[in-house]
Amino acid sequence: MALTTKYKVLLDTANASNIEGLQVQELDGVLHIRGTAPSADVKNKLWDVYNQIDPNFLAGDVVMNVDVSTAVAGSQVKVITENSNLNIRKGPGTDQPIIGKAAKGEIINLISRANDQWWLVRTKNGEEGYCYAQYLEPLP
Repeated sequence: MALTTKYKVLLDTANASNIEGLQVQELDGVLHIRGTAPSADVKNKLWDVYNQIDPNFLAGDVVMNVDVSTAVAGSQVKVITENSNLNIRKGPGTDQPIIGKAAKGEIINLISRANDQWWLVRTKNGEEGYCYAQYLEPLP
């Protein structure tokens, strides 16, 4: 089965969600999806649809590089790890690749609370991804 068929609902959702610069390409058995979502809710919705098709993202046949438009205003949160840096992941789960780190005590932008465990953040360097919420403290 072609990956575009397997992930038709995901691709239809991306197309219907006004993803700017949406690019879909199948290379070496992996479906690559790129673009810029108009909001964090749209990005979170894409991850939810992906998880419904491939629970816990176990197949490893999709790479989703969808950022959120920088026009999204967000509050700030502080990294409250005990001793180490906080991993920033591509998607909401420990099985997702680490794409960056935030230092203990660093202030970063909260884009969205994807769910109770994972929040979508962006660092001052523009790294965007998901962090485990228990290590983030909202600032007043």
